[in-house]
Amino acid sequence: MIARVIVDVPVNRTNRPFDYRVPDWLVPLMKIGSRVVVPFGPRKLQGYVIGVEETAEDRVLEKLRDVEQVLDDQPPLSDELIRLGEWMSRQYLCPWVTALQAMIPAVLKGRSEKWLFASEQLGVEECGRSSLLWDLFRRKKMPLAEVEKGYAEEAMLVPGWIASGLLYTSYQVTDRVTRKQQSFVRSTLSDEELAEAIASLPARAEQMRRVLALLAGLHGQSLSVKMLQEELGITRSPLKSLEAKGWVVIEQQEVYRDPYAHRRFAGETKPAFTAQQERVLQAIEEPIQKQEYGSFLLHGVTGSGKTEVYLEAIEKTLAKGREAIFLVPEIALTPQMVEKFKARFGDEVAVLHSALSQGERYDEWRKIIRKEVRVVVGARSAVFAPFQNVGLIVIDEEHESTYKQEETPRYHAREVAIWRAKENHAVLLMGSATPALETYALAERGRYTLLSMPERVGNRPLPTVHVVDMREELRAENRSMFSRQLHEMIGERLAKQEQMVMFLNRRGFSTFVMCRSCGYTLRCVHCDISLTYHRTNHTARCHYCGYTIKQPAHCPECQSEHIRFFGTGTQKVEEELAKLYPGIRVIRMDVDTTSRKGAHEELLRKFRTGQGDVLLGTQMIAKGLDFPRVTLVGVITADTSLFLPDFRAAEKTFQLLTQVGGRAGRHELKGDVVVQTYTPEHYSIRHATQHDYPSFYREEMLQRRRTGYPPYFRLVLITFSHEEVPVVVKAAHTMADTLRPRLAETTILLGPVASPIARVKDRFRFQIMLKYRDESRLPDLLAQATAAFEEWNKQHKVLMTIDVDPYVLL
Repeated sequence: MIARVIVDVPVNRTNRPFDYRVPDWLVPLMKIGSRVVVPFGPRKLQGYVIGVEETAEDRVLEKLRDVEQVLDDQPPLSDELIRLGEWMSRQYLCPWVTALQAMIPAVLKGRSEKWLFASEQLGVEECGRSSLLWDLFRRKKMPLAEVEKGYAEEAMLVPGWIASGLLYTSYQVTDRVTRKQQSFVRSTLSDEELAEAIASLPARAEQMRRVLALLAGLHGQSLSVKMLQEELGITRSPLKSLEAKGWVVIEQQEVYRDPYAHRRFAGETKPAFTAQQERVLQAIEEPIQKQEYGSFLLHGVTGSGKTEVYLEAIEKTLAKGREAIFLVPEIALTPQMVEKFKARFGDEVAVLHSALSQGERYDEWRKIIRKEVRVVVGARSAVFAPFQNVGLIVIDEEHESTYKQEETPRYHAREVAIWRAKENHAVLLMGSATPALETYALAERGRYTLLSMPERVGNRPLPTVHVVDMREELRAENRSMFSRQLHEMIGERLAKQEQMVMFLNRRGFSTFVMCRSCGYTLRCVHCDISLTYHRTNHTARCHYCGYTIKQPAHCPECQSEHIRFFGTGTQKVEEELAKLYPGIRVIRMDVDTTSRKGAHEELLRKFRTGQGDVLLGTQMIAKGLDFPRVTLVGVITADTSLFLPDFRAAEKTFQLLTQVGGRAGRHELKGDVVVQTYTPEHYSIRHATQHDYPSFYREEMLQRRRTGYPPYFRLVLITFSHEEVPVVVKAAHTMADTLRPRLAETTILLGPVASPIARVKDRFRFQIMLKYRDESRLPDLLAQATAAFEEWNKQHKVLMTIDVDPYVLL
C-alpha cells in the first residue's frame, strides 16, 4: 500500500503530496485524513494522509520510505475537509498543509523535535563523572534543546560521544493531546447483595452507608468521586474501606473538559413568530426540506428577531437528521448565544472559540467528530467543524471583518461556508442589519436570495438618534468629552435606574503621548506608530508588537515636564464618568479587561443582573447584545474610524453606529442614541442616524465605482518585509516586474509603495496592490510569479504575504 502524504513543511516548493510505503502492520490503521509520522530528509515530521493506493509495483515500493507511525485511531480530517484544504491552497495561495492545520485543534498540530538517545554501549563505566551521561543512562533519551540548556558545559562533548557510538540522535514527533481522567466508584454487588451490605454496616459507618445507598439506585452505573467529595462531603477513607471489602471498585475514566458542565440552562418557550419572520422562514425552509443548496442574505434591522429565525431554521435542519454550524463574529457574543442554544438544544451543542483552553476546545471538537453533538456555535474557525452531514451554516453579523483571518491561511469564513454549503447541498444563511456592500451587491444581482425584516418585533420603534456637533460644543466652551445633551441624558437615566451603553472605538487611556514644548510624540522603537497610554499601570504600549515603557515624567527629547496625553481612550472615559457622577457603576469591556479567561461572560453577566449602570467598551459591545433595561447609547466620538487610510472607512463607521445604536430600546422601554461627531454632514453618519441602509448603500456604491474598489473590482494585496530598506524595495520591484507581463489588460497593478505603516517589529514594509475583474487565471498567475520570486529570494530572505480580498490595508 502507498500513502499520499502532505508533509508539515509549509513552503511552496513542498506544496504537493509525497508517496510513502505503508508497512503491513500499519495497513489496518491507514485511513484518509489521518495524521502520520514520516521521514522527510533527515527529520521526522507530521503529515496528513490525503489518499491511499492499494497496489503498486515492487520496484516502485522499493524506492519509497516507510510511514513510521499513525497518530490517530479516528482520522481528524474527512474527505470533504481535505478537498476544502486543497481549494483554500489554490484560492488563498497558501501551502496545503497550512490550510489543513487551520481545521484541527492546536493540540493535534505535531511538533518535530531532535532528541538525544543513549545507545546500548553506554554503561556505568562509560558514564564516568559526566552528569549528562548519567542522566541519559537513567532516562534513556532527552530533548536536545534540554541538553543544550541544562548541560551547557558538556553539550560541546556530545558530537564526540555520538562519533564513539555512546549516543545517537533522532527526530520525534509529538502532539500535545491530553485526556482528562477522573476517579469514579462503581458497585460490584447485585441489588440484593447491596441491601445486605448496607444492613451489615455498623451505625458509625454513616459515610459508607450513604455511598452504597447512592450506588444502589444507579443499578451498576458509576459515581464521580469528586462529586461525592465536593457535594456530599464524603472523604476518601470510607471509599477505600469499601474497596478493601470488595464491594466497590475505584477506577479512572476519561471525562470531557466542559466549560459549561456546572451551568444549568432553563428551557425557553418558543415565541410566536411575527408575519415577517414567518415569511422569511418559509423561504429558508424550502431548500432545507429538499436538502439542496440555497444561499440567503437576511437584512433585518436591529431587534427584528433574526436570532429566533436562526434557531427555528436550525431546528428544521436537525429534524431532517442533518447538522448545523452557527458562526458569531465576537467572543463577547458567544456567552449570550450559548445560553440561547443550550436552552433550546441542550447537550446537542458544542462551543468552539478562542476563550476556551486548548483542552476544552479539543474536547468540544471530539464531541463533534464522535457525533455526540449536532450543532456548533463558535467564531470564525468553527466553519471547519468536522461534521459529515452539514445541512445549515448560519453567519450572524456577516459584515464583520473578524470573519477574515489575518494570518496564513488568509481565508474568509463566508467563502469557506459557501464552499461547504455547496459541497453538502446545504443552506447558507447570512444575517445583518448592515450587510457588507459586497454581499448586498451580490444579493441584488441574484447570487443570494435577499430576505428583508424592516421592522422590530412588536412594532417597537427604532431608537431616536440625536446628532451632536462637537464643534458647537467647543464654541460653547464645553471642553468635556461629553456633550451637554449626553451629560443631561446620563443623569436622567441614573435617576430612573435605567442602564446605558457608552461606545468608544479605542482602548487605553489616551491615543498618544506628546510633549507640548517641542512636539515630540512617544513612538514605538520597533514600529512606525505612536504608543498608547494605559492608566492602569502607567505605561505607554504599542498595540502592534507589544513594546511597553513606563510613562516618562520628562520629554525624552527636550527634558520638558510638559508631556501630556492626547485623545480619548476607554480608561479616560471611565475616569471622567466617575468624576461627573459619583457612585456611578461602570463596567468597562475592552481588550485590557477581557484578556482573562471567562472575563467576557462575567462582565456581561454583571451588567445583565443590574450590577452596573454603564457598559463602556470598544467594538465588542457594538453588536448582537440584548439588554432589556438599556435605554441610552452614547457614541463618544463617531469619527474615530472615518478617516483611516481604508476604502471601507465610511462603511465601517456606518455599520458601527447602526449596530451600537441598535442596543437601545430593544424591549418595552423607549431608547435614545446620542452620536457625538465633528463631521455631522458626512453621509455615513447622516444615514446611520436615520437608520437608512439603502441610501447609504447607494451613495457608497457611487464612491466605490468612482475609485475602482470592491464590489466593482476585487483586490489582492502583496506585502514584503525585511530588516533593510533597499532589500525590501528590490523585492517589491522584482515581484512587480515578474507580474506585469503576465497580467490581463484589465488588471491594474498599483505600486510598489511603502505600506501605510512602513515598519512593524523592526521590519520595513512595501506593498503591491492588484485590482481585477473576472480574472479566473489570476491565482495561477500569482502562483507562477511566486515560484519565480522564490528563486530570487533564496539569498535575500524577504518575507512575502499574499492577501486575496484583503480587509486590512495597513
